[in-house]
Amino acid sequence: MSFDGISLAALDFYEDLEADNSKSFWTAHRHVYDEQVKAPLQELAAELGAEFGTAKFFRPFRDVRFAKDKTPYKTHQGVYFAESRRYLQVSAAGLHASGGYYEMASDQLARYRRAVAEDLPGQALVKSLALAEKAKLLIRGEQLTRIPPGFAKDHPRQDLLRHKSIWVTREFGSPDWLQTPRAKTELVKAWRAMQPLIDWLDKHVGQSDLPVARRGER
Repeated sequence: MSFDGISLAALDFYEDLEADNSKSFWTAHRHVYDEQVKAPLQELAAELGAEFGTAKFFRPFRDVRFAKDKTPYKTHQGVYFAESRRYLQVSAAGLHASGGYYEMASDQLARYRRAVAEDLPGQALVKSLALAEKAKLLIRGEQLTRIPPGFAKDHPRQDLLRHKSIWVTREFGSPDWLQTPRAKTELVKAWRAMQPLIDWLDKHVGQSDLPVARRGER
């Protein structure tokens, strides 16, 4: 099967799930999820694989063990392409696309900050983000309220130094073309526009060398 688009039925499913996030609703409408959400996204992921790598589909069930919110189901379907650091999501709001480093371990964060602080790599990051904004992408990421210790408070890239993670996004919403194969074309266009930032992060930050148990340390 080839990817033909994401139907409004998929968006309606999530709008209804937001209103009735219950096991009874999920059981009665599971077929809508399987046919209108999961199946088209599997077809899309298969077609994207050659350029962006293997897709990981996130489970539709929430982990509520330690959460105050005990609603059992996620109100979106996320798909992550780890090899290319790309992500897509479908919800009642429509299609969302992003790319970058969504979390950084302490060793990654140290490398990121050193690179941002230095003139040549720091300026290269600014340039990559300017290209992203020109392509109508939004800059996102968790940030500290203050510049981290060890860096001048008046550093010209102080906003970037405050980042603990950084990525860019495009919120497509639900235009008419979402229900057609053009949805893949628009997604790929946005993902390709994210490449300068991802190249910079891969070059100057890279993957963590720390054991998993220590990666949360800041």
